[in-house]
Amino acid sequence: MKNILLILLLFFGSLTVQAQEIHWMTLDEALARQKKAPKPIFMEVYTDWYAPCKMLEANTLSDPEIIEIINRNYYPVKFNAEGNSRVSFQGAVFDNPSFDPNRKGRNSAHELTNYLKVQGYPSIYILDRNGDVQNQITGYKTSSELIRYIK
Repeated sequence: MKNILLILLLFFGSLTVQAQEIHWMTLDEALARQKKAPKPIFMEVYTDWYAPCKMLEANTLSDPEIIEIINRNYYPVKFNAEGNSRVSFQGAVFDNPSFDPNRKGRNSAHELTNYLKVQGYPSIYILDRNGDVQNQITGYKTSSELIRYIK
């Protein structure tokens, strides 16, 4: 009986943890889903090395209310501004040809980062149902500040 209770507790506890995470996807995945069921895209543009990006993730994007709003109303995209992924956006393909996988810290900017005219990190882009930039939010935001933009 104790084993059954323990298993149930672990099972339901893991469901709670899963419910408390943003369901990130790639931009290509989000754009494909938009074609089937249109809704805006919430895109976090970040770098691995910059402290405010880590603070946004740890403090703001882990807030249960923020998670609920983003998962319910948006296709959430996490995009590394200095990563090496290939991205199709607005009829063009973007890469990071100068990406150095052995480099620690800063790397070259991804072509999509330049195309979006990212002015600082972290940046959040809200793309409308057609994939066009509706709003750009630059810099670290607290939960209460971000809610004003995404609600």
